[in-house]
Amino acid sequence: MKTNIKNLKKISSVVMITILSISFALAQPSGGKQQGPPQPPSDKQIEKMIKELDKELDLTDEQHTAVSELYFEHIDNMEALMKSSQRPSREKMESLESTLEKEVKATLTKDQQKLYTAWLKKQEKQRPQGGQRPQGGQRPSR
Repeated sequence: MKTNIKNLKKISSVVMITILSISFALAQPSGGKQQGPPQPPSDKQIEKMIKELDKELDLTDEQHTAVSELYFEHIDNMEALMKSSQRPSREKMESLESTLEKEVKATLTKDQQKLYTAWLKKQEKQRPQGGQRPQGGQRPSR
């Protein structure tokens, strides 16, 4: 009888440890999903986006250069902000985004500004849920 009780205790201990282990495993983020703000886009992603913008807005060479510089500067500012603090505030990130949009619009004609606003709305709808952007790898140093 004592042997049955000991075996029962061992079995119940193993079952409890198994249940706890499964609970902890399920509590971990699945699939290596990123915690915190999304990673900035890579240089290739930025260049692809600017080519798409160029096609949509029919940018002049000067506008293309100016918009490229603005977007790369914006990403550099975002990276610096992320490195300087634990987690940048949503307000600060939205402020950076708003500044970029204003600066880009300043380089465009009135008609291009309307197209740019429409393009931004289209991009927002295409963004994955949760604001997470697809991973494109780290940007190399320039």
